[in-house]
Amino acid sequence: EKLRARLQRDLPDVRLSFEPADIVNRIMSLGSNTPIEVAVSGKDFSATRLHAEKVREKLGSLGVLRDVHISQTLDYPSLEVNVDRERAGLLGIRMVDATRSLVAATASSRFTVPNYWADAKTGVSYSLQVQVPQARMQGAEDLLNLPISSTNGRTALLRSFAKVTEGSVVGEYDRYNMARTISVTANIHGSDLGTAARLVDAALKELGTPLGTSVVVRGQVQPLRELEAGLRSGLVAAVAVILLLLTANFQSLRLSFIVLGTVPAVLAGVVCALWVSHTTLNLQSFMGAIMAVGVSVSNSILLVTFAHRLQASGLGAKEAAVEGVRGRLRPILMTSLAMMAGMLPMAFGGTSSEPLGKAVLGGLLFSTLATLLVLPALFTLGASSHAASPSLDPDDPDSDLPEDSKHRSAAPQADVPTLGGVL
Repeated sequence: EKLRARLQRDLPDVRLSFEPADIVNRIMSLGSNTPIEVAVSGKDFSATRLHAEKVREKLGSLGVLRDVHISQTLDYPSLEVNVDRERAGLLGIRMVDATRSLVAATASSRFTVPNYWADAKTGVSYSLQVQVPQARMQGAEDLLNLPISSTNGRTALLRSFAKVTEGSVVGEYDRYNMARTISVTANIHGSDLGTAARLVDAALKELGTPLGTSVVVRGQVQPLRELEAGLRSGLVAAVAVILLLLTANFQSLRLSFIVLGTVPAVLAGVVCALWVSHTTLNLQSFMGAIMAVGVSVSNSILLVTFAHRLQASGLGAKEAAVEGVRGRLRPILMTSLAMMAGMLPMAFGGTSSEPLGKAVLGGLLFSTLATLLVLPALFTLGASSHAASPSLDPDDPDSDLPEDSKHRSAAPQADVPTLGGVL
């Protein structure tokens, strides 16, 4: 901020921007030099440019953005040479003569008349070009004094049959899917990428989009949204897979949902830890949330399984929940405290993995309290009155099938030969 203020004060006519020096941010921006890029494209370039200027002014009013400007050079200084063909013809000068001399004076003949000379000794080819030294072309007056030679031997100064005026041209055309595009780029200051992206979307929505023009937000915003969508679906898929595994293990949806009752506490702990530590919700913190969910579900399974066995032995649901907490208090605390102790160096070590450690700490703290205090109440309210085995095996003595079905299923089928009998 000090550099921006000082440079804007001392160099008001110079356009400045701070670009990332590391390759990670450059790759994450998908070709953009800044985290925020708004690409404006359309069929009519003048209309596209007019709307891009409005976008630049609108984004410049946002307090979280800095260095807002158009990345392409739209007003590149130029000199326009208007040749009077009638006067040039009277002087014996053709347009091809004037063009050839102007190319050599302003650029080089290597781009229009390729010419190579091969060294007979070394066999190396060298490019031969005609070019007026740049030190002799300092302005329009030097260009007007340029001698133009024709093929018939006549020579005339450019000022004798042409006028040179100063102007501007588009210095660079960028295309995306064959459409000419103007990019408005900006850096972020004092805010996270997600907040800045939401403010940019709101500003663009308020500004509107004219007919025939398209506006797309690029830079790091696009991969951020893809990352958030993937992590959200990954978290939901993880919870769904855990639910299926618990249902297959307990053979009861009721107990499975009881075990997952601590997941909201984990997410609440992650959000609180990130909010207190002023940490953003990013890839690392999302990974920490998923890890905390895994450890929390493991502790919940430990408690619910033990309480369910106690209920099956004849205790009531409330007594089984209380005894389950008493019997599994030490393993749950040891698991949670060991995990939290291992995350302390990561959470406060000043590394890029700080969000992961902080998310795990907050999630495990809240989940441990929920496992020991809330989960027994959920088990008491949600557990069935009897803890009979839900097995569908008719030979299982604890099966819930009717007695006549058990006897019919258990009856031997004498008419069906076995493999041993056949052999």
